[in-house]
Parts: sequence; C-alpha cells; structure tokens
Amino acid sequence: MDAKLKLYEKIKDGTFALMTGGTIANKLHLNRKQTGALYKMLDSLCAEKDILRDASFRYGTAEQFCAVTGTLTGNERGFGFVVRDDGGDDLFIPRRAMNNALHGDKVIAFSVGGRAGDEGEILKVLSHGLKEIVGTFHTSGRGDGTLRPDERKFSEDIRIPFSVSNGCQNGQKAVARLTSAAGCPPVGRIVEILGMSGDFLVEEQALIRARNLREEFPENVVCVAEEQARRPVSDFTGRVDLTQELIITVDGEDTRDIDDAISLRQDGDKFYLGVHIADVSHYVKKGGEIDKEAYARGTSVYFPDRVLPMLPTPLSNGICSLNEGELRYALSCFMTVSQTGKVLERRFAPSVIRSRHRMTYTEITAIYEGDKKTRKKYPDLIEFVDTAIHLTKILKRAREDKGGVSLDVKEAKILYENGKVSIPDYDRSISHEMIEQFMVLANESVATLMHEAQMPFVYRVHERPSPDKAKDFALFLNDLGISAKYNIEDVKPSDYRKVLLSVRDLPVSPIVSRVMLRSMMKASYSPENMGHFGLASDCYCHFTSPIRRYPDLTVHRILKGFLCDKEKTKEKFTEFVKQASVQSSATEKNAENAEREVDALYIVKYMSDKIGEEYDAVISGVTSFGIFAELKNTVEGMIPLDVLPDDGYDYRPDKFLLRGTRNSFRLGDEIRVKVASVDWGSRRTLFVLADDFPKNVKEKRK
Repeated sequence: MDAKLKLYEKIKDGTFALMTGGTIANKLHLNRKQTGALYKMLDSLCAEKDILRDASFRYGTAEQFCAVTGTLTGNERGFGFVVRDDGGDDLFIPRRAMNNALHGDKVIAFSVGGRAGDEGEILKVLSHGLKEIVGTFHTSGRGDGTLRPDERKFSEDIRIPFSVSNGCQNGQKAVARLTSAAGCPPVGRIVEILGMSGDFLVEEQALIRARNLREEFPENVVCVAEEQARRPVSDFTGRVDLTQELIITVDGEDTRDIDDAISLRQDGDKFYLGVHIADVSHYVKKGGEIDKEAYARGTSVYFPDRVLPMLPTPLSNGICSLNEGELRYALSCFMTVSQTGKVLERRFAPSVIRSRHRMTYTEITAIYEGDKKTRKKYPDLIEFVDTAIHLTKILKRAREDKGGVSLDVKEAKILYENGKVSIPDYDRSISHEMIEQFMVLANESVATLMHEAQMPFVYRVHERPSPDKAKDFALFLNDLGISAKYNIEDVKPSDYRKVLLSVRDLPVSPIVSRVMLRSMMKASYSPENMGHFGLASDCYCHFTSPIRRYPDLTVHRILKGFLCDKEKTKEKFTEFVKQASVQSSATEKNAENAEREVDALYIVKYMSDKIGEEYDAVISGVTSFGIFAELKNTVEGMIPLDVLPDDGYDYRPDKFLLRGTRNSFRLGDEIRVKVASVDWGSRRTLFVLADDFPKNVKEKRK
C-alpha cells in the first residue's frame, strides 16, 4: 500500500481524523521535506477522495465533521444560509466561512455552533447551481470588465477578461458563463449580449434568462411534436364516444391552450357533471423526447407579452387543445352530484369529444345575467348555464360548510398590447367560480379514487399553518379587535373560515385575507397524501391542466394505467412519483418567481407615466424600512421610511404596525398617496403621502 493510500486509511479509520497537517506530521515524526510531501498528499486526497478540509486546515470525512449537504442561499452582504437537504434547520454561513461558494451552489457544510448555535462553515462545493449568470457589464480602466449580477444574492461581481468579453459594451445586459469560481472574484466569459440596461424588453429578457427558463424547443422535440400532431383523431377503440354530447369549453378571451371542457344535465334531484380533460398522454409518451423536455420545464410560464409553453405549439395549441368543433381525445371524469354537493358516484374513461362552443367567462356571465344579445347567440346554452350556476352555488356552499378558505386576495391582470401596458380593475365573475368549482371537484374525485386504490400518486398538498404562524395571525386579529378562537397547535380550515366570515363586511377584509395567506404553508406536490388545508379537502391532486402542468400529465398516466392494469402501473410509477413531485414543486416555484418578477417590471412601466398622480390606497405591508400601499387595481408601491412625516418610528412586526411620535401606520389603513418615482433596478413603484394626508391615520381608522 503506497503512502497516500495509507494516509487516506488513517484518516478514514479515525487515527488522523480532524487533525491538521502539522499535527499529523508531528505524530509521524516527519522532517520538513517529508512534511511538504504530506501536504501534497492531503491536497490530492481532497481533490480525488472524500476527504474534506475546514478553515482551520483540519482533515476528515463528512461523517467525521458531522457535515450535511444542502443548497446555499447567498446574500448581497457576503454571508449566506445553507438550506439542508435533510430538512433540518438552516445553517448561517458568515462571509469568512463561504469557501468561495456562490448563491445556488450545492455544498457540504457543518455546524460550528456560534452565538446562536446555528453558525456553519462550507467544506466543499459539490456543484454550481447557476453556471450562467445575468447582469450588467461594466468596463474597467485595466482592460478587463465585470458583470454585476442582477440577482442580489450574489455578493461578488464576476470578473470578465477582455479577451472573452465578446465585444460587450459598458452598461449592456449580458449573460456570463462561469469559468472559475475558485478565487475571489469568480471569473467568467460573456456568452450572450441582451441589449442596453434600462430597455424595457431587454430587462424582461434578462429576468427570463436569470431564471434559466427554457424558451426554444430543441429541433428534435419540435419534429416529434409535429409528427404527433398529424395523427388523426379517428380511432375510437377503448374510448367513450361523446361527440354528440353538449360539451363546451370556458376560458379567458386570450386563452390558446384549452385543457378542459364540461358537460352537465340535471335529472330530478341529481346533477350529472362531466369534466373532460385533454388526453395529452396519448401524444406524449413517458420517456420520449417531448416528455423529457416537458419534465425539465415542469410547467408553462405566463408573461403579459408571451407564454413559454410546457409543450410545443403543435400540441399545446393544436392537436391537444380542445378546440371548438374539432374531434379530440380526452380523459373524462363523470360525477353524479346530489343537491347537497356530495359526489354520489364517480367514473372515469378515455373518450372522444367535440366541443360545441368555445365560450368565455364574459359570455357565460352574460347568459346567466340575462343579456338578450348573448342569449340569442347561444340559445342552446341558456338552460345549461342556469343549471351550471345553480350547481356552482351548491358546491360552493358545501365546501364552505366543510370549512374551505376562500380568500379575497386580488391578483393583477396585466395586459400588453401594441407596446402599451394596461391594468384593468380586478374582476372575478360567477363564471370563474363555476369552472373553479367543477375542476376542484374533478381533481378531488381522481385523488380520492387513487388514494383508496393505494396507487403511487402525485398529490397536491397544502399543510395546515405552523403554530408560530397561527399564533402571529391570532395576535394580528386580536390587535384589530377580531376574536381569534382557535387552537394554534391544530388549526382547522373551519377556524380560518369563521375569521373570514366575521370580517366579511368590514373594510379590513382584504387585508385579513392577505395576512391569513401569509400565515399558511405553501402548496406543493407530494407522493404522500397530506390533504389540502385551503380547500378543506382530505385528498386532492392536479388533474385538469395536462397541457401546461407536468403533475397533471403524470396523474393522467397513472389513472389510465390503473383503468387497464393496476399492478403493472403501480410497479411503473412507485419511484417516479417521488422524483416528479420534487421536480414539479421546484419548477413551479421557479416559474412563479419569474412571473412575479416580470409582472413587477410591467407594473413599473405602467406607473412610469403616472408620476405626480394621486390615488386612494390601503396599507398592504409594514416593514422596518417603510410601508407598502396597494391601489384598487392591485398595483403596489412603497413609501420609504425617510419620507414619512415623523423623525423616528418604532416597528412592531407582531402588530403589523409602524408607530411614530405623531403618526402611526398599520396594515389595512386607508391612505391617499402620490406617485413619486419608479425604480427599474428594484422593479418598485415609490409613493409619498398625498398633501391631504391626515395628521394621524389612527383617527381615520376610527
């Protein structure tokens, strides 16, 4: 056995574990020349084997250091946090212990205690989370340049040697690929120039690139999709023929990919509801080229000016989309529903449908409200719509009785046409509720069947609020004078529903909904059924949107497999549902963040020509550095602390309150604001209080 291997074995068996090179040299009685050779062997073992070295130059294995793996979340001030893979408490990593790790890196770290007991040190970077970084290029007098990352969690600029700057000019947005992260600063090369910083569309493109969203489909994927799209819908074998049924789709005016359709009739005291979902799995085979790409994307991503679809256009807008008047393969969920909203019977089958009408939410609402012109245009839908809305109200009441939490949280609808941004007032009609109730019922029915059959499955789960979050919410309510009588250790959906009912007619209702939402856990995908708190559902999944969500596509495959061969399907998907749940949760989170960031950019553009205008607003956030205010159309802006009227403020996070010597600002207060400016860098609108601001907002609350 050579010397290096002997050294390795001595560290592994504990003889030299967690010792410095100097200590090992002393134990071996080495001279200076031999000690130099020892250090070379130790460096080699760190590079080639599973030996790690800490900042004190001690050597050992991950087990000896009691190390964990995780992902580093950086901070612009140089420190970071390691989010552990095992779900344990995050480790705080001070700047001195980062070991050249960057935001997003997969790392090995260990705890060193520290004052709060949560301090750690990074031992090794396993892989870089972001190999390409988006930012603004700056030239230096020395000939080289730097890329300042847009992502503020990067504390270091990227050094760009002139020879690999690709002609990038000062102030341009660009994409840099890391070539070395071993030093400080890290080094990279420019691989793409997006355009000048500050240009609206360039900024949007930078946000898309920063999230590593896949924009173009590989040529081979497009070719397979086009080939699949040319397959005629002609084989009815093993499918229920529903082509003569009155089936319609209901979507927004600008929707292109139509996943779902409905049919409905009432016979006596029973409703017969059909929810028919595009059979994407017929065209996208598990493990095929399209499937691999769809798995990587996880979801379609929606921006005001474009969509990055999960599936290529020949499928998403073509053969899979349930277009009016065209034969389409579907997977149908047939439900018999009682007058109390209970599903008496559920049945599933592959089918062939032909949508009779492509309806919009606006048209359905118009029919229900008696609009003569719309009723004349669709005479065959008058009874259909009346029955559908009647059933909607029954289902809504039934879910409310179970304790379903229906939050009044507005979402901005941002439109972008001919280079102009518009944000219409928030509108949610009865037709939106209709489709939502029908889809929720179908999702629940599929999940219940699969749970009862003990099939491997991808559930949509929403855990109950943590005791800490439930306690904070209760304190907030009590401070508003609202009774919050629930067990913080075991909050039930009905508890939150009672709170919503108690504030339904009060001005603070939207703010209570917002704070309630913050107290809840984030919904995600899981192979384990943990229920859905917000819907007060014991068993839930996503089944109704396989064109735009990968979990739905997986659910379709499992359901169809169950209908044909239960045991074979169980064997096929037992491990895969674990992978798909993790991947789908991650891609969903990334897409939501991208959509939120791009929406913020569009809102800044929308507000940029409204400087000086005044609006009524409600305080929607209170922080130590200022307050946030929301306009009626859901646009939110910030009023920094230094422009508020008092000199000093006491921030009370437990009461969502900023208290000054003369003025106090609390979540839910109504104020009047003036648009002061927009900040493109932070994608934030800045407000100031209007001149007629009352001396004490507290008086206005009374």
